[in-house]
Amino acid sequence: MDSVRRFLFEALDIRGAVVTLGNAWHEMQAGRNDPPGIATLLGEMAAITALIAGNLKTPGRLTFQLQGKGLVSLLLVDCDEQLRLRGTARYANAVLPAPTFQELLGDGQLVLTLHTSAGDPYQSIVPLVGDSVTAVFEHYLAQSEQQPAKLFLTASEDFAGGLFLQKLPDADVKDPDGWNRINHLTATLKPAELRQPVANLLMQVFPEEDMRLFEPRPVHYHCPRDEEKVLAMLKQLGREEIEATLAELGEIAVEDDICRQHYRYGPELVAKLFD
Repeated sequence: MDSVRRFLFEALDIRGAVVTLGNAWHEMQAGRNDPPGIATLLGEMAAITALIAGNLKTPGRLTFQLQGKGLVSLLLVDCDEQLRLRGTARYANAVLPAPTFQELLGDGQLVLTLHTSAGDPYQSIVPLVGDSVTAVFEHYLAQSEQQPAKLFLTASEDFAGGLFLQKLPDADVKDPDGWNRINHLTATLKPAELRQPVANLLMQVFPEEDMRLFEPRPVHYHCPRDEEKVLAMLKQLGREEIEATLAELGEIAVEDDICRQHYRYGPELVAKLFD
């Protein structure tokens, strides 16, 4: 089952979570044909977005964007409070055989947007610091929450997953060596091991630690057609512009590159929007 599952080292004051994405990741990349290096970045983005969304104190829709100045102009993944994912990548047609992270994204930025029921969305924009998605988000989490964080992310053609750890304020009081020990054990983790059941994984990586494991939260890919939203956008253009476009082109075409949905409208659109 695709899920996010939280856990706690009760004797250490360290929390964590594991995300496993099979079907959700497969559905997100279906029909995209992204080059392998870019698909890997998008899969890692999907894993970390689900991890952070599953640990939000205030539920809402969370959107992460890696805006690049290299071959990749945008990696975008968002996840709502029901842990429903969607995402996309935009990049130059000419992609190198084995590009580095720097070649793909260059001196870009990480943009977080959180929409909640509380009012205006919260947004944070920070420069990319690090040479991988893992390093970028470790730095971001440590800066934004003022607590050290450790990430392990992986993505392949059929699986994306991750392990998240965070040192809480009383960790050094409970065990001065606890955070170092847990980091040392995490360094032994191999990507394929994330595919096994979470309980087995944690017992294998942290065999002598006392942990509380919480119930899993399922994760799904969710990107349906939204014709109502498209029609509302078109209506804002006004009758005159709609009629002029139809007269010139014979139809209006709207492409949703996130959900890979296509919308086509002919002359009947005028009456549908304005009469």
